[in-house]
Amino acid sequence: MLGATGSTGRRVAALLREAGRPVRAASRSGDVRFDWADRATWEPTVAGAGAMYLMAPHELPVDPEFVRCAVESGVRRLVLLSSMAIELMGDDRLMAAERTVRESGAEWTIVRPNWFNQNFDEGVFAAAIGAGELAVPVGDLRQAFVDADDIAAVAATALLEDGHAGRSYEVTGPESLSFADALALIGAKTGREIRFHGESADYVAAMTGFGVPREQVLSELPGFEALRAAGDGAPTDVVRTVTGRSPKPFAAYVAQADFSAAG
Repeated sequence: MLGATGSTGRRVAALLREAGRPVRAASRSGDVRFDWADRATWEPTVAGAGAMYLMAPHELPVDPEFVRCAVESGVRRLVLLSSMAIELMGDDRLMAAERTVRESGAEWTIVRPNWFNQNFDEGVFAAAIGAGELAVPVGDLRQAFVDADDIAAVAATALLEDGHAGRSYEVTGPESLSFADALALIGAKTGREIRFHGESADYVAAMTGFGVPREQVLSELPGFEALRAAGDGAPTDVVRTVTGRSPKPFAAYVAQADFSAAG
């Protein structure tokens, strides 16, 4: 499996091992060295594997040649981690990854999660949480934040069990919250005020302050505007339907998370 050290990848690996399945954790620092830029690492990574959890590399495309290599080496089941609303956000990279998997000739399942809960304590929002201010240009839009444990459970089920081929699963938590709501829960846990800024100008100021080029930040705004225009996100029943368990509420995630290292 690829991305075995990431938020979902390490959780998927743990679930597979709990199920008694051998896991080949492939990454630049995993059990098997894998590098998208080094084709010599591709075949040793997939040789002898029957199923693969595939994550698109950060800001890089999934190379169709690698997927072809995997299928030709015997991989018969692919589970791709994608994301919800990629069409609205204009995410050509993930749309191309989904096409590659669908056209691979293997059984495929696409897992499309909403915003990760773990973004707030171990991901892209952690520094902002530590600083006490988060900017995302979505106003009071409500989203069904989903826990990485639940995303991993859906992915592991699709890897281990039949009946999920040709399915795209939109994975959410059990409730829709605004970012301000989410930050209020985190603030109550940490005893600190964490302010939310939901307008485009706030986002541009915050991201350029982190050193992101202004042109790149501006290019992201139309996607956020489209997401905002689409309205509040509704919870799905995918976690319960696929895994048989209830998805984790955001408040339960907050109670369990350690925000002391955020920032």
